[in-house]
Amino acid sequence: MTDATIQVADLRKTYDTHEVLRGLTFDVLRGSIHAFLGRNGAGKTTTLKILLGITRPTAGRGRVFGLDVVNKNDSVAIRERTAFVDDEKDLPPNLTVGETILFTQSFYPKWRSDLEQRYFNEFGLRADQKVKQLSRGTKTKLALLLAFARGAELLVLDEPTSGLDPAMSEEILQALVRHTASLEATVFYSSHNLAEVEQVADHVTILHQGKAFVTGSLDDVRDNYRRIQAVFDGDLPTVSAPGIVSSVCQGRTVSVLASSGAEGIVEQFRGLQARSVDVAPVTLKEVFLETVGKEN
Repeated sequence: MTDATIQVADLRKTYDTHEVLRGLTFDVLRGSIHAFLGRNGAGKTTTLKILLGITRPTAGRGRVFGLDVVNKNDSVAIRERTAFVDDEKDLPPNLTVGETILFTQSFYPKWRSDLEQRYFNEFGLRADQKVKQLSRGTKTKLALLLAFARGAELLVLDEPTSGLDPAMSEEILQALVRHTASLEATVFYSSHNLAEVEQVADHVTILHQGKAFVTGSLDDVRDNYRRIQAVFDGDLPTVSAPGIVSSVCQGRTVSVLASSGAEGIVEQFRGLQARSVDVAPVTLKEVFLETVGKEN
């Protein structure tokens, strides 16, 4: 039995003549908090729609809980075990918080009243407040309560902290971490806030031009990616080696971002008579901005 809650292999999606997904492949491990990153228009929303059975892929394979996303019966079973919270927090505006909880509860026979009460108290919600009167942050809390209490094994979140102040974002993120740890739920979420991702995610997939540019453990990204800067007295050399993601020449300095093989690149620079060679770790933000964060 696989440890992957989500398995995507060579997934492709074309709208008319526009190819949005071009062989996307990645896994989301059970019990992980997996961040899904990419520029606007990179295909993140399309991927989420395919996984939830809202749209069909043009080619390739997608499985959630081992179930085929293109099979109608499997797709229904996937949605029964998955909670989706999007950026809009689509909640009934004219109901109160209490009425919204009761209404949602009626659809889920495995509703967890203990989790409902825990997060109702933890999030400081009031049963008599109208949804339309709630702040953006409180709507997010209510949407998460509904997702947590239904006992979903997979939480799919689209920009869960968008528009929230830092204190509210921290509260939401910590609730996600605690919930995942205590119930072994899997969280798959898209975000543009890379600092938040580094704070709570343990795995990451960076989508670029319809493919997974980076995918795997965030610790592996931190361990493998390095910035190598070499200073030369004369003309700057051209360096070519496996693992080089980008290379920038400025003045007498060559700056290389490498995803692997840093030691070999350092030796190559030294063989080219570099005056000095420095190696430094990089942040996820640097990896993102130097690769998929730039227009091509």
